[in-house]
Amino acid sequence: MAVPEPLVCNLNTGDTTWIIVATAFSLMMGPALAFFEAGLLRAKHSLSIITQVFAGTCMLSCLWLLVGYSLTFGTSIGGIIGGFDHVLWLNVPYDKCGSHTPNIPAALHALFQMMFATITPLIMTGSYAERLRWEAFLIFTLLWEILVYYPAVHWIWGGGFLAKWGVLDYAGGIVVHTSAGAGALAIALFLGPRADFLQYMGEAPPSNVPLAGVGAALLWMGWFGFNGGAAMHAGNLAVSAVVSTHVAACVSCMVWLPLSMWNHR
Repeated sequence: MAVPEPLVCNLNTGDTTWIIVATAFSLMMGPALAFFEAGLLRAKHSLSIITQVFAGTCMLSCLWLLVGYSLTFGTSIGGIIGGFDHVLWLNVPYDKCGSHTPNIPAALHALFQMMFATITPLIMTGSYAERLRWEAFLIFTLLWEILVYYPAVHWIWGGGFLAKWGVLDYAGGIVVHTSAGAGALAIALFLGPRADFLQYMGEAPPSNVPLAGVGAALLWMGWFGFNGGAAMHAGNLAVSAVVSTHVAACVSCMVWLPLSMWNHR
C-alpha cells in the first residue's frame, strides 16, 4: 500500500471485482480465527471466544464506519491522525475513486480496509483467552482500536509522518502484526502465566482438533484475500502475493511436521 499521492481516477471493473472477492475472503478470517482458537481452548471456553470474535467484528465494523476510516484516511492533522471529513463515510463515493486508489471506488477501499481494522485487535484474543470478562474485553478492544490501530494506520497508509519518512508496509506487517503482536505480549506479561501453565508446559490439551483444523484451513484461504487484495489491483503484484502466501504456508508446514514428529515420538 503506497503513500497516497494525487492520482488520476480510472475505475477498472476487473480490479473492482478482485477487491470485492478479496474483501469477502478477508472477512472470513474472523470466523476462522474464532474456530481455530475455540478448538485449541478448553471446551467450556469455546463458546466464549467465538462470541467475542463475532461480537468484536460487528462492533469494530460499526466503529470503522462511524469514525475509523476518517481518523485513518482523512485529511492529516500534523501527520499524527486523520480529520473528521469522512465520518460515517461522508465524501466516500461509490462511483468515484479516492486519493488512495485510482482504479476502484473509494467506498470499496474503505470496505477492504475495514476487514483489516476488525481482525487486528482480535488477533490478540489468544493472549488473554479465558481470562477477560466480557466488559473488559469490549472496553479494551474499543480503546486499543482507537488509541493504537487508527494512529498506526494513519502514520503509514494514511499519509502520516512515517509515510513521509518513506516507511512502507505491504498488507500490514507493521500496522497489523507488529502492533497486535506487541499488544498481545504486553497483555500476556501483565496478566502473567495461567494457573496451570507449568502443568501443561504452556500448551493445554485442545478440546476440538477438527474445529481448530477447519479454522486453520479457512485462515489459509483468507490470507489469499488479505495479502492479494493489498495490491489494490488484479495484476502481477496480487499474483506474487498469493503465490508467496501459499508457498510460505506449505514450507512452514514442512518445517513444523518433522519437529512435531520428533517432539511426540
